[in-house]
Amino acid sequence: MSPYRSGILSKTLTMILAGGQGERLLPLTVHRSKPSVNFGGIYRIIDFTLSNCLNSGLRRIYVLTQYKSLTLDQHIKHGWDLFNVETDEFIYSLPPQHYAAEGWYQGTADAIFQNVYLFNLHRPERVLVLKGDHVYKMDYQPLIRRHVDCCADVTIAAVERSLSEARQYGVLGVDETGRLISFQDRPEDPTPLPGKPDKALCSMGIYVFQTDALVRAVMADAKNENSIHEFAHDILPKMLEEGRSIHTYLFEDTAGSAYWRDIGTLDSYYEASMDLIEVTPSLNLYDQSWPIRCRPKQLPPAKTVFSQEGHGGRLGSALDSLISPGCIVSGGKVNRSILANNVRINSYSLVQDSILMENVTIGRHSRLRRCIVDEGVAIPEGAQIGYDRHLDEAHFTVTPNGIVVIPKGLY
Repeated sequence: MSPYRSGILSKTLTMILAGGQGERLLPLTVHRSKPSVNFGGIYRIIDFTLSNCLNSGLRRIYVLTQYKSLTLDQHIKHGWDLFNVETDEFIYSLPPQHYAAEGWYQGTADAIFQNVYLFNLHRPERVLVLKGDHVYKMDYQPLIRRHVDCCADVTIAAVERSLSEARQYGVLGVDETGRLISFQDRPEDPTPLPGKPDKALCSMGIYVFQTDALVRAVMADAKNENSIHEFAHDILPKMLEEGRSIHTYLFEDTAGSAYWRDIGTLDSYYEASMDLIEVTPSLNLYDQSWPIRCRPKQLPPAKTVFSQEGHGGRLGSALDSLISPGCIVSGGKVNRSILANNVRINSYSLVQDSILMENVTIGRHSRLRRCIVDEGVAIPEGAQIGYDRHLDEAHFTVTPNGIVVIPKGLY
């Protein structure tokens, strides 16, 4: 590690915002927070942000938790407790401590405000603020280096999106140097990029703050009765109005592209998951130079059993799919699907274009298409789900794009 890399990272404290309720991901978030939702078979969504930190050399991390945090706390404890506290490395889950306020975190900025005492404890020069519900691979070092080189108060990681997509994000207007000159929070009419009339520059919700600037901003915001205490809605527009030095950093992932997904809805969760099973996925989970770490579990290898000959026509097969450890495809067929740990597919069943979470069992002669099945669900024999929307809507959550979600505890 170069002295420059070591220096800027050792003076950077990382705060990951992971307390979101994730209402638009219901029913998957009935029993857990959004960052702890299963993704890609063996991972939780937060594993991507945490892996980025680890691979970037960041070793001082607070994960700010709140909503139904037990699953997330356990995941961090058992999967990410790998730092050396003797050299000031750590990862801690941090629920509201009521140091600066009596209530829960009221927004992203309030979550930082309620923990400003940590900055006196660690004395960082800068704070990297991340979100725990995004899927992407990013080396944070170039972002931090740009922030330092620009002598910025805050630097915002940004990605180009179509104008229709940009309505969901904070839209950034910049000058020729990348300095922020305007900010629109989820505008109906996004400002396009110069020379790219069909594109806008959007905030990724990833910020590097100088510590003193961050403290001043969140403390002033806490006194504002009209604020909703969000970085995009309140903090950044106010800092821009005050003439603070705000710069942008154009995101490029570790593969040289710009793959980044904000897992905000059931449809976006499904689409990001299906990206993984493409022949050449945009998000490469097999890149050993940038490994995505998860909580290790002692499980046997995945297994397919029965061929058509001599077994009553039963065929156990899995094509164009991700099959996690502990899975048994026993005489059923799996096509273009993701199976998390310990899934059992029984004979004569068919699973297509679906996501099955841990410990799901698919009964004999069942057929599932375009489904998300939560943990521990046992689909009964002969069930047909994903073929009749009107029938599905009478029993399950069905997304605008027609994805059927079978919640935990229903079967």
